[in-house]
Order: sequence, then structure tokens, then C-alpha cells
Amino acid sequence: MKHMTRKATRHVNQNEGLIFEKSGAGKAAWKLPPLDVPDVDTGKLLGVTERKSLGNMPEVSEIEIIRHFTRLSTWNYAIDLGMYPLGSCTMKYNPRVNEVVSRLEGLANGHPYQPERISQGALRIMKTLSECLIEITGMDAITLQPAAGAHGELTGLLMVRAFQQANGNPRKKILIPDSAHGTNPATAAMVGYSVEKMTSNAQGMVDVAALTAQSNEDVAALMLTNPNTLGIFEQEIHKIADIMHDKGGLLYMDGANMNALVGKVRPGDFGVDVMHLNLHKTFSTPHGGGGPGSGPVAVKQVLEPFLPKPVVITKCDGTLGFEYDRPHSVGRVRSFYGNFGMFVRALAYIMANGPDGLRQTTEDAVLNANYIRKGIEGVYDLPYATRTMHEVVFSDKIQAKKGVKTMDIAKRLIDYGFHPYTTAFPLIVPGALMIEPTESEPKEELDLFIEAMKSIAEEVEEDPQLVLDAPHSTRVSREDQHFWPCVFRLTVTVVTGR
Repeated sequence: MKHMTRKATRHVNQNEGLIFEKSGAGKAAWKLPPLDVPDVDTGKLLGVTERKSLGNMPEVSEIEIIRHFTRLSTWNYAIDLGMYPLGSCTMKYNPRVNEVVSRLEGLANGHPYQPERISQGALRIMKTLSECLIEITGMDAITLQPAAGAHGELTGLLMVRAFQQANGNPRKKILIPDSAHGTNPATAAMVGYSVEKMTSNAQGMVDVAALTAQSNEDVAALMLTNPNTLGIFEQEIHKIADIMHDKGGLLYMDGANMNALVGKVRPGDFGVDVMHLNLHKTFSTPHGGGGPGSGPVAVKQVLEPFLPKPVVITKCDGTLGFEYDRPHSVGRVRSFYGNFGMFVRALAYIMANGPDGLRQTTEDAVLNANYIRKGIEGVYDLPYATRTMHEVVFSDKIQAKKGVKTMDIAKRLIDYGFHPYTTAFPLIVPGALMIEPTESEPKEELDLFIEAMKSIAEEVEEDPQLVLDAPHSTRVSREDQHFWPCVFRLTVTVVTGR
């Protein structure tokens, strides 16, 4: 086997102890001038709420503080350091211009309780972003309130339930393909629906005949991810929409994979009634360690009366404001009006790219994913031969013959300087390797990733223990492999009912 090709070393990082271990009596990172105003009796001012002691707090110098947290920061992996091939996550680069715009004083320091008359700029951003997202999706109305994708799902299904209830029957079931995102069944259950699973066909798409058989007056909606988590576009999407509508059901689209569609096709044009978007995926706002995210929900006109309130409107005098008088609304789903900072960043991204740039972004994302697919196809098992779009899912079937599973390959990938891909998802592919490079990556980075994946496959054949013991270059190696699978199985059972 040829010598492993590593990426350039990212930085010098060091082991680091607890900051308490650096503490020494009398050290300080500050020095205040003598008090030049009357002293205050804090005990008299605060009473029983006065804190007599700070307790066991570290005493360290300024340089020790700076070095401690800087060293800790070098432990992080980030898109600024290299590729994030996490499938289904769309870990694209967040352009710095977004951050510059979001930090403009009038936007960054605005408060949601400001009077509308001095918030016209913020309201214009919300309205303009809404109009852009409506145009991109082909829908008729939108709410920006939801704080994340799963929160958007919840909001969308609340509107589905309100719509069906207004028509005399809230119905009982939500149909969900086995290729959908895992949050979908959990969301349906939270809204009070039972979940009925649909098995994909041999091409990895919705089985239209099975959908026809399962659709009836008890079904409130079908929750469909398109492209699905296999990266496959539902080629019979018009038929799927027609089947749902013929039975009085609605078609909900999980828009988490919209990075494969923007500028090329609009969900509203192929029959979708309601969908959520992930601004922190498709429109380059930060993922941010769990937040703040943003999951706007776009709807067709039939669902507009049920949008969360308030909504931004243009008043008779031409100014913008909020409308609260919406008797059919499902109510608020978020404090204030949503994560405003994400609206600013998403709009900056949309306006910087323009229609042609957004379309090019989509084409590049699909091209990059298919370049990787072609590069390692045959080296890793490809369970579905159907053409894929923005991501591709392989399996560990070949490597499993040597006792090496997807998690082992992912851990070995760390030694090559890459963040691992998404492991063991989607669940319909045993031992899945889910890869999504996004449009951000240049060909040189893709080639390094392909070379790393091929090299690991060679290692599996020649020295599988090397991969089974990986990673070798990290401070901490493997966790207790006997404990975590139990947690994973429990989680899967609770979330999916499997």
C-alpha cells in the first residue's frame, strides 16, 4: 500500500489542562484605578441577595487566560479549516460578507420591542427575505418564525392539522417514507398524529402503487423529503401530489435538501402545499453548535390563514408593520419574530449571489457530489444505482467482510485531516456512508477526499486492525464501544418507533 497522503497540517495544537490547574493565589488579569466616587454598602443595597464570596474561582493572569482559550480553540474542526462531508447537513462555507452585514449597528442593536415606525429597516429585511423565499420555492406565503428545521416541521404540521380541522376532520395519520429525515415521525407524533411508514421501491423512491393503496380519508398529509436522504429526486413527484390531493390530503416537503433545487425547480410548481427551509443549510447562515438556526415555513394559499402570527404587512400609508388580527392562526411558535440575525445573513447571501449565482451554487453542489460518487464507486458499495443529486450514500458492505464498519472508516478519516461523513444514516442503508460536499469545495479538496477514502479501503484489505484502532492522531481515541451502541439503539427506537 502506498504511503498515506495527508492534508497540510492545520495548526499546532497543544494539550491543555483545566484553567483551575493554572490558578495561583494573587494572580489577576485586571487592575482597577482607585475609587473616585462614594463607596456603596453592597450589603445594605442588596440585602440577603448579596454574595459574600465568589467561591472557588480560578486566579490567573491575562496571558494565561488568552493562551488557555486559544489552545482550546485549536481543538475545534471548522469549515474554515477543511471540508465537512456530513451528508444531510449541507455544511457549506458561510461567506464573511454575511457577518459584516449582520453586525451593522442599526441591525445588530435593534430590539424587537422598538416601535414599528423606527423598525422599518428590520421589517423591510423580513419582508424582502420572505418575498425571495416565496419566489425560490414557488409558494404563496411564508412565516419566518420557526427557529430550526424540526421546529419548521412542527409549525407546518400544526397548520396541516388546523386546515384539516377547518374542513371538519383533523384526520389521524401522517405517511412518511423510510427515506425521510428522522425528525419527521417525531414531529408528526408531537402534533398528535400516528405515523405510517412507506417502504421505498428498488430505485430508492416512493412506491407510487403503495402510496395509492395507503392513501385514504384518514391521512392528513405525506411528509416527503425531496431529494430524499439517499440524494435521489422523486421522479414521480407530480403523481405523488395528485394522489394526496385526490384524497383530500396535503403534501408536506422537508426542505432540508433544497440545496439541490434552488434556481432549478420550485416545490410549489410540482404540487407541494407546505414546506420548511433550513436557512442554516441552503442559505449559508451558521449552524452554530445547535443554534441559532432558522426554519421558515412556506405555504400555498389554502394554508395562509393558519400562518403563525404576527405577519409582516404593508399598511395603507406604505409603511410596514405587524398584523396580529388573524383568527385562524395557529398562534405564535417563537418569541418575538424569529432569529432575526439569521434573516439578515440569509438575505445577504441571496442578494450577493442573485438568481444566476444561486442556480450556479445548486449545479456546483450536485456536480461535486457526483464527482465523489464517481471517484469511489466500486471501492465502496453503492446500494442504489439511481442518479443522485447533492449527496450520495454508500455502504460498508465490502469493508464489513474484513470486520470494518462505517464508524471505523469515519474515525480513520480523521487521521487524514477530514471531518467524518455522516454514519449509519439513512437507516434504510445498513452501514451507510452519507457524503455531501456542498458547492463550497474546490476540485483539489475533493481529490484529496477521494484519495483518502481509497487509501482507507486499501488499509482495510491489507491491515484492517489499523482502521479498527483509529483514530491515531487525536488526544482521545475510542469511547466505550459497548456502551454507545445501546444508547443509539434506544434513541432510534424512541424517535422512529423501530
